[in-house]
Amino acid sequence: MHLLSKYHKKCRISYLWVSIAAVIIAAFLIPSVRRYHSEGNNIYTLMINGHSMGTVDAPEDADSIMLEARRKVSANKDNLVMIEAESELVGQEILRGASDDRGVVLANVIKEYTSSVKETMKRSYTVKIDEYMVNVSSLSDVTTLLEASLNRYETTNKFSVIMVPDTARELPVLVPVIKKNVEEEVEEEVITAENFLSQDGVFGAFSDVLENIVVEIEPSFDDFDYGITDMQFANTVEVVEAYLPENEVKTLDVAIDEVTKDKEQKTIYEVVSGDTLSGISAKVGISIDEIIALNEAITSANSTIHVGDELVITVPKPELSVAFDTLSYYEGTYEADVIYVYNDDWYTTKEVILQDPTSGYHKAVEKTSYLNGDIKSTEVIKEEIIVEAVPKIIEKGTKIPPTYIWPCSSWRITSYFGYRTATIRGMTSYHQAIDIAMPIGSGVWASCGGTVAHAGWMSSYGYCVFINHPDGRQTRYAHMSRVSVSAGQTVAQGQKIGLSGNTGVSTGPHLHFEMRMNGRAVNPLNVVQ
Repeated sequence: MHLLSKYHKKCRISYLWVSIAAVIIAAFLIPSVRRYHSEGNNIYTLMINGHSMGTVDAPEDADSIMLEARRKVSANKDNLVMIEAESELVGQEILRGASDDRGVVLANVIKEYTSSVKETMKRSYTVKIDEYMVNVSSLSDVTTLLEASLNRYETTNKFSVIMVPDTARELPVLVPVIKKNVEEEVEEEVITAENFLSQDGVFGAFSDVLENIVVEIEPSFDDFDYGITDMQFANTVEVVEAYLPENEVKTLDVAIDEVTKDKEQKTIYEVVSGDTLSGISAKVGISIDEIIALNEAITSANSTIHVGDELVITVPKPELSVAFDTLSYYEGTYEADVIYVYNDDWYTTKEVILQDPTSGYHKAVEKTSYLNGDIKSTEVIKEEIIVEAVPKIIEKGTKIPPTYIWPCSSWRITSYFGYRTATIRGMTSYHQAIDIAMPIGSGVWASCGGTVAHAGWMSSYGYCVFINHPDGRQTRYAHMSRVSVSAGQTVAQGQKIGLSGNTGVSTGPHLHFEMRMNGRAVNPLNVVQ
């Protein structure tokens, strides 16, 4: 026991001296001692769609891995790949450990992205033709599509389409330019005035004078490039690159059919002098019923139309219209333009031929402008007269003719102008007037001002009044019960000239209203307002 205590005491003394020595040594070898401080998150777990992809050292590493994964998933694809994925970076602080291998994390992200592909958007081109749009797969399809419109009218590949950027637009927009394909010609070495005069010699002294001489030689008929000479799109065409779902992109054949096929499209027709609804119907190729359906103001085939009226019609027209010019050689007869001699003392309804025309004979180069195959204008750009044509000369009036009004208060027509079935003896089958049903004793007034040519009884007319008007027309009012004017009297438009009746050859009380121009009966309904 004594020995143990003595040994234990020696151990305690030794331990004490060792500790003191250690402290002294540490004081010399370690200049300072820092306390432990937290540095924050030093490892991150990348989560995509709630699944762990692995750990990385820093957020930048996660961004780099995800960007590389997206590139690899969409690699070798001409389409825009839409990936629906939500990413989250969970940071933590550890005292010891290492992040996962970058290749392992990248492989996990690629796998997750591949399974998360939502939609593939196809790289395509949108062709906008005014307000119409069609989508095709490639720029070469765009060119083929546009050239298909040209090929409807020019089949020799004389023209082609190139796409150029629209420099006036901020966004990348392409516009088509139609260019003429010109075959390369072999240039021959010729001696021109310029290189000839540049040579030493006697002619050099005259070089300054000859250089200012311009000789214009009129082309011969053989010098013209006949056929189609110029082509342009009549619509505004723009092309932009886009990424679209596969089902919105047309195949080339379908796109060509949609763009070039004629469709019924609404347009405006302006009424010109001499037009009738039936004439317009025949001219534009649609029925009168269709014209009525398209125009609220036209209620029937007998509706009145005036020069300058605008009618809505439908015409067959493609989505992309093409305007083009042609040159053609023509040899044959031609007519000279009509020459008008205007007479201010005549009404516009009066014309007199002063000289009859005679055809001429010529050679000519004619320029014709078309829109979708329809002729818009023609122009002779070179002509050689063999036999000169004699023009037609017409003298015509300039005064506006007087107007004609309805001659009574009744508007019920019982017999129209033209052929009819004769009902009683003495009546003609060709009715040269209109019959207006009205009670005996109703007022009849002058349709237009003029001079009374006849007033009284006349055979089948019964009691009647004839009035001559300043424009050469004559109106007749028959079957009257009473006449209120006399021959030679001047009457005004709307003045009462008598009362209606049932005299002469008549089937009942009515007014026979007749109009003649130069002695020939005309339909009053085409004149009265």
